[in-house]
Amino acid sequence: MATQIASKSETAAESVDVLIVGAGISGIGMAVHLRDKCPGKSFALVERRDEIGGTWNLFQYPGIRSDSDMHTLGFKFEPWTEQKAIADGPSIMDYLHRIKAKHDLEKHIRLGHKVLSASWSSEEARWTVTAEKGDGSRVVMHANFLYVGAGYYDYDEPYDAQIKGLGQFSGEVVHPQFWPKDLDYAGKKVVIIGSGATAVTIVPVLAEKAAHVTMLQRTPTWYFARPAKDRLANFLRRIMPEMWAYRLIRWKNVKMQDLTFKMARDKPDRVISKLEKPLKKALGDKYVKEDYTPPYGPWEQRLCLVPDSDMFKAIANGSAEVKTGRIATVTERGITLESGETLDADVIVTATGLKLAVAGKVAFEVDGKPVHWPDHYYYKGCMFSDIPNLAIVFGYLNASWTLKADIVSEFACRVINHMDATATRIANPVPQGALQQEELFDFSSGYLRRAIDELPRNSTAMPWKLNQDYLFDRNVLLNDPVDDGVLRFYGPNSQEAAGAGEAALEAAE
Repeated sequence: MATQIASKSETAAESVDVLIVGAGISGIGMAVHLRDKCPGKSFALVERRDEIGGTWNLFQYPGIRSDSDMHTLGFKFEPWTEQKAIADGPSIMDYLHRIKAKHDLEKHIRLGHKVLSASWSSEEARWTVTAEKGDGSRVVMHANFLYVGAGYYDYDEPYDAQIKGLGQFSGEVVHPQFWPKDLDYAGKKVVIIGSGATAVTIVPVLAEKAAHVTMLQRTPTWYFARPAKDRLANFLRRIMPEMWAYRLIRWKNVKMQDLTFKMARDKPDRVISKLEKPLKKALGDKYVKEDYTPPYGPWEQRLCLVPDSDMFKAIANGSAEVKTGRIATVTERGITLESGETLDADVIVTATGLKLAVAGKVAFEVDGKPVHWPDHYYYKGCMFSDIPNLAIVFGYLNASWTLKADIVSEFACRVINHMDATATRIANPVPQGALQQEELFDFSSGYLRRAIDELPRNSTAMPWKLNQDYLFDRNVLLNDPVDDGVLRFYGPNSQEAAGAGEAALEAAE
């Protein structure tokens, strides 16, 4: 692997077998799998920020924590050994740094590299990727295979909920995605707009110092209260090797999550009863049914995790409260609801959601033609029709992100090894005839619905689907043959490489 150092006005060129975009959970995981399963391959990770961690480095709001258990948010190859299964952001960053050091990844990581574009050439059988460094210079990198683990939301701007009158508020307005380190909320009245995972995390932490915290929601959310510590996991680690204990708890949690999700769809009343029981117990006489009963069933949107019932305890002791209503306008000193009620505020936190971004907002093109994602179908939930040598991680909505990242990484390694075994350099998912389209997501979450027209397509059957079923996907990606007759393997100079793109595109229309 040759590396060329360039001045600000020049372009550096680096060639690797595999280029990984993003050094968060997805990218770090792929690097470890690649070293294990494709030991002869050269690789690099490019990360736009000046630190690894992705989401866990970007978000710095008070109390940031995992929204699922760390036995499934952790990697299959590295046990989670902390007492708390619902971990805070700094603990997750420590976990990622431990993996980076253990697997000697430092020399492969290029920090401060924001990927701008990626261009595939069938003639050369490689990607040309352009990245911008912090000083404004640009770096060109070449790779045979491109793996994108850049997350699924816009790092630069959150969703703008267009809150009327927000500009005339005289206090501080904060979005959790860009939380200021010096924000002083002690002794102040805080209104948090939103009721998703971020709002639920922030409420109990701010309530410890603020004069009062109000979580203002347009509609309620389903909450799942559970202990932050997994007593069974902690017990098993005392009586057996850490990896054995980790695998047992991971598998138990996967099966329980799968069972709960399917029960929520088949027998929602039973799940609702289980969700409401700890909530009512913790809230006592502060429980108001209208504030905790969403107009949709459990798992039609993602459940919000409440470890140790911390938010409910803050509401029960009076340091926080929940209000359900629509905003008429923000005033100089607070918020007026459509009902006429007013909420005084010194600080407003707009926890109104994320804005989705496809593939890190990188400008993709294939053989000189820009990629328009809605023209392409998902292939096995990680590759795309008519886009060769590319895998992208989009984690589960009903389970931990890392479950998907792990199996996509392993599948990508299987594809790379198959190309080596067959002396081919191109792996391209090619549809045979027209595909029947169906909804990409069976979820009603606003951030998904807002972005649906920008995302790749979903078909009615595998392999042209993005699933929300880890156990099914695990079998498909890890056990089904790589050479399935749909993923086509060939060399750069073949007639198939030159004509597959247009043929597939015509078939998909």
